[in-house]
Amino acid sequence: MRRFSFIVAMILLTAAFCFGVDTCVECHSQLSEKRVSAPVSGMREDVHGRLGLSCADCHGGDRTVGMKEADPSLAMNPAKGFLGVPKPAQVPRFCARCHASLEYMRKYNPTIPTDQYSQYLTSVHGQRNQKGDSKVATCVSCHGVHSIRPSTDTRSPVYHANVPQTCGKCHSDPEYMKGYGLPTDQLAQYKEGVHGELLLQKGDNPAPACNNCHGNHGAFPPGVSSISHACGQCHAKSSENFDQSPHRDAFAMLGLPQCAACHSNHKILRPTDDFLGLGKDAICSNCHDAQSKGGRAALAMRRLIENAKVKIGIADAVVTRAEKVGREVSDARFDITEAENSLVEARSMVHAFNTAKLQEVTTKGEVVCDQAIKLARAAMVDLTYKREMLGIFALIVLVTAIALYLKIRQIEERQKAKG
Repeated sequence: MRRFSFIVAMILLTAAFCFGVDTCVECHSQLSEKRVSAPVSGMREDVHGRLGLSCADCHGGDRTVGMKEADPSLAMNPAKGFLGVPKPAQVPRFCARCHASLEYMRKYNPTIPTDQYSQYLTSVHGQRNQKGDSKVATCVSCHGVHSIRPSTDTRSPVYHANVPQTCGKCHSDPEYMKGYGLPTDQLAQYKEGVHGELLLQKGDNPAPACNNCHGNHGAFPPGVSSISHACGQCHAKSSENFDQSPHRDAFAMLGLPQCAACHSNHKILRPTDDFLGLGKDAICSNCHDAQSKGGRAALAMRRLIENAKVKIGIADAVVTRAEKVGREVSDARFDITEAENSLVEARSMVHAFNTAKLQEVTTKGEVVCDQAIKLARAAMVDLTYKREMLGIFALIVLVTAIALYLKIRQIEERQKAKG
């Protein structure tokens, strides 16, 4: 082991002798001021550093001079391309020198997209940045500076579960956001919603974060006409049903934000069947009353959903009773699963706001429930029949045994009388 360590050390010393030291790293690592020494320590964990890139690859200059000449300014020669620390307005273009070059990025990771910069220019952040707003987010605001980690690293600010907090760093700060006319409670609302609960509390990574709806580098507020498509990336069936509903055109005419009009945007509560109808928790009652066509439809749809739930409950109770007495009812249990799937489909079909189509789905579930009940009851009838036959057989055996006993006693008594 010692010999191996010695060989490695010799190789490193030889490499340093042949290729020279990195002046930037050597100088900055020796400085006591944390502001200028921290970048060197940060690069040890940086994805760029791990790929062999160093200070001069981004900031320019000549990394081979300055130390032995005792003149650091030689390394920071503008003639050698030294750029120094970019201003906020320069950062996106600064990073894009490499990240927007397909030819350059192919050498390191051909799967990384090279359109981040062009997307950024279309975003609200990018547009404001181009106008000189130094407060809006740039690459380093989200990814960090000298300790940039890949998005798959749980320590990265852009790791999926960390994105809400990263966005909230600016968007939840009232003082920082002053003058933009935007609310600063989005993160707090997101944490209370079902998406935040799934992602932040239960660790369910497929749950959406800010960027799933707003985009990454091309972040932009979803427009009224695009919200259902944003939601539809995950909730495809509900989005498709909504596009076929009478609400689609009505919402567009009224300027209502589609899905968000009923479910909100950041504080999206877990939907329940109480949302449907005209009860105290019903969303439909926000626009419709019991005398309106929409109100009557909401009540009819709620009844269909409730009837489907009752039918599933009855079927489950009958099948469970058969299971408890040891009957084979796997086919009936499968039918109940099919009915439950139909109920899920029905809850999605609600977004079409078409009572007839909803009834088709709930009827399909009720039919398989009836089939499950029939199978379970047939199994119970078979059990009853077998029990009755077993009872009759047991009675015959008992009567036969008694008769034999009496006959034996009779024979024994005769023999005693003769004796």
